[in-house]
Amino acid sequence: MESYDVVIIGAGLAGLQCAQLLGRQGVAVLLVDHKRSLDSAVHTTGIFVRRTLEDFHIPEDCLGPPIRHVSLYSPARRCTQLESPHDEFRVGKMGRLYNRYLNQCLRARVRWMPETRYAEHYALKERVVVRLDSERRSRWVSARYLVGADGANSRVARDLKLDQNREWLVGIEDVFEDIPLDGPPRLHCFLDPTLAPGYLAWAVNDGHETHIGVAGYPSRFDPLSALENFRASLGEILDMGRATHIERRGGRIPVGGVLRNIANSRGLLVGDAAGAVSPLTAGGLDPCMRLS
Repeated sequence: MESYDVVIIGAGLAGLQCAQLLGRQGVAVLLVDHKRSLDSAVHTTGIFVRRTLEDFHIPEDCLGPPIRHVSLYSPARRCTQLESPHDEFRVGKMGRLYNRYLNQCLRARVRWMPETRYAEHYALKERVVVRLDSERRSRWVSARYLVGADGANSRVARDLKLDQNREWLVGIEDVFEDIPLDGPPRLHCFLDPTLAPGYLAWAVNDGHETHIGVAGYPSRFDPLSALENFRASLGEILDMGRATHIERRGGRIPVGGVLRNIANSRGLLVGDAAGAVSPLTAGGLDPCMRLS
């Protein structure tokens, strides 16, 4: 049976950050993810706030241009313009960033196991024994500690008997190229209880990519219909005539804050699994990095 110090389930931003920090300290780490390629099926818009950009090294080529301008729209579409003297936001090129962080993990001697899912674990004396399933086989590995970075609906949290997320928003967005930028890079935020009940709709254009999305409480709206209606309403703000659709992203957004009980003697939760999300600061990327 293979033996490690730490097994990390999930190679999103939280899992990758945790893995590379541990690997650089000489910890024997196994990083597991169900995807073959980390640049596929990205869930997050990837907006980094100034505090994150100042406190963490994020490769320049993995970031879009700085954003200082925000347009805030009321439900009646009355607009308030906001401008900062600082670079407040940058949109991450998340697929590229994930692969860059994975390469840093590999250079730190982290063992990488893609196309593999966490199945279960049990305690054995001072260690945990973890079952990992791939398409061809199941295997058991031993570790001193198990880290759940497996998203908002974490199976690791359940099996470790730690707290689990209970309150959600659901978000969905389309990513486009070839939408011309009229003026400086800008984040458009829309308050609209029909399109985005309990949260907001957004359109961010930094001149490289344009992200158009909605999020809200799932019991109060149909996300797909809301996204289509929202996109159709943006004709006076964005020129979609030559837009090229790149991908659709979406998923659950836990909104209860960092969970109270996220660690015990066998394991720890990070990222969305720990509720490390703050939609009021442009998503969970900042608390995700700090908690990792």
